[in-house]
Amino acid sequence: MAILKGKKVVVIGDRDGVPGPAIAECVQTAGGDVVFSSTECFV
Repeated sequence: MAILKGKKVVVIGDRDGVPGPAIAECVQTAGGDVVFSSTECFV
């Protein structure tokens, strides 16, 4: 079952938490299309 099948997704990860590429892998596994992925530092 692809929860995000056909959806375009913007991924913003956290440097001290879950990085963007890890979230992007999960999104792709769920059938989503990652259009932008970044890891930011929120302080």
